[in-house]
Amino acid sequence: MKLINIGFGNMVNADRVIAVVSPESAPIKRVIREAEENGNLINATYGRRTRSVIVTDSDHIVLSALQTETVSSRLDSELHEEEVKNDE
Repeated sequence: MKLINIGFGNMVNADRVIAVVSPESAPIKRVIREAEENGNLINATYGRRTRSVIVTDSDHIVLSALQTETVSSRLDSELHEEEVKNDE
């Protein structure tokens, strides 16, 4: 299990992440609202502005104050490190 830091010491299991998206579009805002209604929303922004939305395979939606590109690059780094370990 590889964990990625999504800000403020919060971690997400990299193996469970399906997508990292921007919160600006209407469909993503709808997904956030539905997750909140269903109890599947995890707000890890600590009151800051939501800059990325992480979608997991367990239908949980995680809000982060980090930019989408930052979370994505951290996810790529973790997955690349895992590939290198598997190749050895």
